[in-house]
Amino acid sequence: MTGPRVLVTRPQAQAAAWVAELQAEGLPAVALPLIEIAALEDDAPLRTAWRQLSTRAFVMFVSANAVEAFFASRPDGVAWPTGTQAGATGPGTVAALRQAGVPAACLRAPAADAPSFDAEALWAVVAREPLARWQGARVLVVRGEEGREWLAERFREHGAEVDYLAAYRRIEPPWSSEESAACDAALARPEAHVWLFSSSEAVHNLRGLRPAADWSRSRAVATHARIAAAARGLGFGSVAVCAPLPRAVVEAARTFPA
Repeated sequence: MTGPRVLVTRPQAQAAAWVAELQAEGLPAVALPLIEIAALEDDAPLRTAWRQLSTRAFVMFVSANAVEAFFASRPDGVAWPTGTQAGATGPGTVAALRQAGVPAACLRAPAADAPSFDAEALWAVVAREPLARWQGARVLVVRGEEGREWLAERFREHGAEVDYLAAYRRIEPPWSSEESAACDAALARPEAHVWLFSSSEAVHNLRGLRPAADWSRSRAVATHARIAAAARGLGFGSVAVCAPLPRAVVEAARTFPA
């Protein structure tokens, strides 16, 4: 394998899959999660949402984690309603919805080769249909305990009733000694490493885990401009932006000088 060692900061389950894909592309990679996904203490609201799902015109899932948490609470015998659309911003969430059994006809998401994967790109897909259909429609956003409001605002502008449903908690992970050592190695030899950030929250958690670190010589690849801005705000000296796809990450990581 050639190229810098990529530190994949996604939650553990997704990080492991990304490490395997990056290694298959010939790039050294290691999982260094900066977010931990934790279950809610009470999943009653999730089960209630399932029983009321047929009254929803559109359900937006902010991530694959949101899909997995929501479907883990599905009551026995309850299927996805054919009249309810399922929205996703990126290919990972689409894959999770398909694996969960959501019919392809119900999926709404940016194309796999779209220039960006975010709420704006999803809204561009939704807006291809008559916007008058959202007048009085009920929309649900399945996410962690907080998130962006942008997509909900667009639906509300066109008369929809939007509710949020917390499906999981995001917390700062307790690093193992091996993970802590991987971070120390990246700080000691920044020219041999590239951080992969897939959320601004991961960048925030890194600040908490290494509050006194100097990141001015460190390099990062971010999967959205907002995340790149957060990395630069932490002090990263070089930050590239690319699509959240393994091949795009490989190409971006190899643009940094060795």
